Amino acid sequence: MILGMGLDLCSIERLRRALRIQGFRERVFSEEEIAYVADRRNPEASLAACFAAKEAFAKATGWGLASVGLRGVWVVRTPRGPRLEWNSENRRRLETWGAARCHLSLTHERDYAAAVVLLEGNDHASRL
Repeated sequence: MILGMGLDLCSIERLRRALRIQGFRERVFSEEEIAYVADRRNPEASLAACFAAKEAFAKATGWGLASVGLRGVWVVRTPRGPRLEWNSENRRRLETWGAARCHLSLTHERDYAAAVVLLEGNDHASRL
């Protein structure tokens, strides 16, 4: 059963400008996200995809980004591709909601990065 789906598009140039603001990177991205992009040729594109994933998650849950928190959800890289992790508060909310799986797809090309999040639940899951 699909509980929610979210899509977000992020301007890489807009994120590049935001990264010039002192402390922005640390307020928005996890240590793991920052470490992943450290050796990338275009780190802003990867961070824009991470930002889009946070927004897409907030949309998929219907909770809004202010409720989810910029550091309340983050992208981790695995051999099978990227996936989302979340803090204990968001984990509790997802469990209460009956979310069983979270699917994530990221992409970036030239000027934009995008993310899609699909949340699946068990047959007994209900919206909060």
